[in-house]
Amino acid sequence: MILVMDVGNTNVKLGVYDGDRLAHTWRVSSNITRTADEYGIDIINLFKSVDVDPSFVEGVIMSSVAPSLNYTLEHMCKYYFKSKKLLMVGPGLKTGLNIKYTNPSEVGADRIVNAVAAYNLYGGPTIYVDFGTATTFGVVSQTGEFLGGAIAPGIKSSMESLINNTAKLPRIELTKPKNAINKTTVTNMQAGLIYGFTGLVANIIKQMKKELGLEDVTVVATGGLSELVDKEETGITHIDRTLTLKGLKMIYDMNN
Repeated sequence: MILVMDVGNTNVKLGVYDGDRLAHTWRVSSNITRTADEYGIDIINLFKSVDVDPSFVEGVIMSSVAPSLNYTLEHMCKYYFKSKKLLMVGPGLKTGLNIKYTNPSEVGADRIVNAVAAYNLYGGPTIYVDFGTATTFGVVSQTGEFLGGAIAPGIKSSMESLINNTAKLPRIELTKPKNAINKTTVTNMQAGLIYGFTGLVANIIKQMKKELGLEDVTVVATGGLSELVDKEETGITHIDRTLTLKGLKMIYDMNN
């Protein structure tokens, strides 16, 4: 078994592969105040909750956009998954992609992992959209070149900014209202966020296709909020919520 970990600014997404099958997935919060032991005990308990023996884990691969958590989680892996190979996505690892970035070391590990998965699963050219703390876009050419992309605010981040910087707006549930014209404060906020982000995503995808000179481009969405925006209006062709975990397993295999 292989443990794959995607360390984000809000959550740590985990998955366990049994061969090529993604057997189990979980999320735990990203919290710099937590210790290696706290993370280790939680993750071991997640294994036990599905009757999986942690000693069956042969290797671990991790991507991270939260550097302050890296030491804690690396220490946790070494202690709770003893003598297992630990790979950290970064310079030096094979990805199968040609990174066409001005400074390749600037690209977030999660963006490369998503690009690897999107290209290998759906072919090229492809655009991926990751709805996380930030909304990230990446473009991979037909020949496996990571061409770059765009970064926009995340839906939840925008909602928090709206709530924290206004006196009377309440905390709301992120669901899509039926209409763009609404008669309550809650549905007004929901419409602004969901329809607003639908337009943002649709426009960026449209512009990327224009710059590629192609209309027939696969567009893959991932992330916990990927199903909130309208697929038809944005041009999204696939929703794959485990895209990042799949990319981590691919990179692990390439480097073994």
